[in-house]
Amino acid sequence: MQKILLFCGLILSLSALAQKATVSSNKTIVLNSVEKHQDELIKISDQIWGYAEIAMREHKSAKLLADYAEAQGFKVTRAVAGIPTAFIAEYGSGKPLIGILGEFDALPGLSQKAQPNKEALVKDAPGHGCGHNMFGTASLGAAVSIKELIAAGKLKGTIRFYGTPAEEDLAGKVWMAKEGLFNDLDVCLDWHPDFENKANMQSSQAITDYTISFKGKSAHAAADPWNGRSALDAAEFFAQGINYMREHVKPSVRMHYVFTKAGKVPNVIPDEAAVWLWIRDSKRSGVVEVAERMKDIAKGAALMAGVSTEVRLNNGLYELLINETGAKTLQNNMNLVGPITYTADELNFADKIMKEYGLASNGINGSIKPLETTKENTPGGSTDVGDVSYIVPEITLMATTAPFQAPWHSWVVVACGGMSIGHKGMLFASKSLGTTMVDLFENEQLRKDIKTEFLQRKGNEVWKAMLPDGPPPVPKD
Repeated sequence: MQKILLFCGLILSLSALAQKATVSSNKTIVLNSVEKHQDELIKISDQIWGYAEIAMREHKSAKLLADYAEAQGFKVTRAVAGIPTAFIAEYGSGKPLIGILGEFDALPGLSQKAQPNKEALVKDAPGHGCGHNMFGTASLGAAVSIKELIAAGKLKGTIRFYGTPAEEDLAGKVWMAKEGLFNDLDVCLDWHPDFENKANMQSSQAITDYTISFKGKSAHAAADPWNGRSALDAAEFFAQGINYMREHVKPSVRMHYVFTKAGKVPNVIPDEAAVWLWIRDSKRSGVVEVAERMKDIAKGAALMAGVSTEVRLNNGLYELLINETGAKTLQNNMNLVGPITYTADELNFADKIMKEYGLASNGINGSIKPLETTKENTPGGSTDVGDVSYIVPEITLMATTAPFQAPWHSWVVVACGGMSIGHKGMLFASKSLGTTMVDLFENEQLRKDIKTEFLQRKGNEVWKAMLPDGPPPVPKD
């Protein structure tokens, strides 16, 4: 009897070892795939870096990524959700269905050469100050590695890459989500350039984007001002009201605005004025509450100035739902890939560029940060990935593409994203995401556990797009 038990135990051990070997083999194939394609990925990233196209205008960038996906054997559907630069690239069939997001839009006015001193590549042109040239490229590289495993019969299911435009403005993913394009996914992954390598455990801030317009009556500002009703007065009253409200909102709330119309000459009472306002909070419910108070301030400002007002929603984003189960899996694969190492020239570049910007240099952090506890109420930026995370479980990676504590949305990030410091972070992200997707395809229980946590964190919240009526705001030119 004892011999039989020992024999059975040996069989089980061999089976476990065989399964482990299969997993290791598939992950090795992913790592080799990224290395095999790395020159192509770097070339694509650099081309998108040079294109530097802003939200909804990323025509060359989107085409480059979509064409590459098609050349790799993906079925590509272009211009989805009524957005010319949004697309989906898919390979395989059936479940599981794993998605991965890819951004590629730049920021206005941040053009910069790939050098450690400030000098625009093209004066007043956009630049990739958030590293999205690497974002879409690395995600597609990871998707290609999984496609190759499916094609070889080593994995079963479907891999879907999303070309998602307009993250920096106009909420591209929300328009895609409104069309139900994420509804059938089992799990979705994304990443973002950063100054650390980590599995993200920090939420983002929910946000609403409004334009508040005022209409009055023009008159000569000296000859007969009593006949005029100043829309600018109303806009200024409104701004004062917002600033007075700051004392009476939670510390997590952020409100920032600019005047987009304020008259053209001093001797004409302005009959039109407008304020562009963003409201943020750690939760969507908090944003909605502040927005309702804002609308009352707009009405009051209009009454005070004797003008009319219109409050128009441009878009809104949910906060990011963290998934710790998925983050732990990602963490394991980041450790498998290993830290990023840098040459003396790269370290010198990082030192010079931080000093040129006016900050102390702390080198480049290529190590892998230990997994943190969940941070859901930390002030910070906003992202339309948050909306996706309320539809499907979302796993987010942060990867080092710039010096430690580099200022984001700055020329520093643009410069690093166009040279080897950014390239190394991009390839690290591609490998880490690809190996994580191997686990998601192979481990049904892992997918179930990720979904269970997703449903618990989501609770009773029912996702609803915070968008105006009508089509996406695609530029006509």
